[in-house]
Amino acid sequence: MAKYRLVLLRHGEGAWNKENRFCSWVDQKLSSDGIKEAQNCGKQLKELGFEFDLVFTSVLSRSIQTAWLILEEMGQEWVPIQSSWRLNERHYGALIGLNRAEMALNHGEEQVKIWRRSYDVTPPPITESHPYYEEIYNDRRYKCSDVSQDNLPKAESLKDVLDRLLPYWNEKIVPELRSGKMILISAHGNSSRALLKHVEGESKKLAYRNKNRIGVCKRRRELGISDEDIINVTLPTGVPILLELDENLHPLGPHQFLGDQEAIQAAIKKVEDQGKVKSSEK
Repeated sequence: MAKYRLVLLRHGEGAWNKENRFCSWVDQKLSSDGIKEAQNCGKQLKELGFEFDLVFTSVLSRSIQTAWLILEEMGQEWVPIQSSWRLNERHYGALIGLNRAEMALNHGEEQVKIWRRSYDVTPPPITESHPYYEEIYNDRRYKCSDVSQDNLPKAESLKDVLDRLLPYWNEKIVPELRSGKMILISAHGNSSRALLKHVEGESKKLAYRNKNRIGVCKRRRELGISDEDIINVTLPTGVPILLELDENLHPLGPHQFLGDQEAIQAAIKKVEDQGKVKSSEK
């Protein structure tokens, strides 16, 4: 039986998700479909009997708006929300604002997949001449963050996202989990992937330490997400993910997408296809 349970999700579809552009740290509200996704997520979580004690979001509107809509549908608007830039989407640097399909046409689908999904490849950094540089770095929300604006990232790999996320996970979220609170994290595709890699990756480390315990080793190795495997982990928008953890915060099984599994697989394929050349252009 799980000692702790945690629900994690990528926000509902944003305006630039719909336009197939690298959104990253540009602040965007949810699209009309994204609003419906968040509302449907809230209805589903309510039907499943979830009662949250605390919600964590990034400081980007699409993450916060998703949390609001979920809590409203659940009749739990009073639940406290804490927001941090450390849960922000990955910083895509110079790629911000570009169309993924057009990038695939110009640079190849494999290169775009590496930029979007790999663990330790960083895209070219954003510079002051970038059309969204001033909008991002003059944004008031970052003036009250726990690092100076000069030290905010200019581009990130998924590994970089995990590195800036882990202090917040360990210092803020984990103590709340251990206190017995039911937590919802409304984040982004890459901050959620990074967190999944960390939590399920801890299982792989445990497997190595317990390599003489055959049963434990086999089960833990099956759960772990390696640096190479993470490129194939895709999260659709607005779909809740359940993590069930033991007393050491190690997963008792693989993460579970909650909802209609056929619809979820179709949503995953839709996200994966965003980085491919449109069939009409091939």
